[in-house]
Amino acid sequence: MNMQPPSPFGTGPAQMQVAFDRRELSLILSVYGRMVALGEWRDYGISSLRDTAVFSIFRRTAEHPIYRVEKHPRLRQRQGMYSVVGMDGRILKRGQDLRTVLRVLERKLIRAVDPD
Repeated sequence: MNMQPPSPFGTGPAQMQVAFDRRELSLILSVYGRMVALGEWRDYGISSLRDTAVFSIFRRTAEHPIYRVEKHPRLRQRQGMYSVVGMDGRILKRGQDLRTVLRVLERKLIRAVDPD
């Protein structure tokens, strides 16, 4: 009998990861850069998982993300594959067009100014 030890790398098909492409990252980083310039945001993290890509936005490095921009390709034909999720887990905006979805973050730039 000839027994071979199991391979630690698996012999099945390679698992594809979902990631943001260059155009998507450009749109996200444009909004992120403006908020960093205003001093609102300080750090970010990118996760490429098997079924989701996540761009997490942090106010400070050691905190939980205040916003997450998520890409779920399997929801493309349903609610839309892009969503912005708040710190509490609520979906703030969801849709097919990333630029439109990111507008919910740009609204945070508009603040009421107190007259002196």
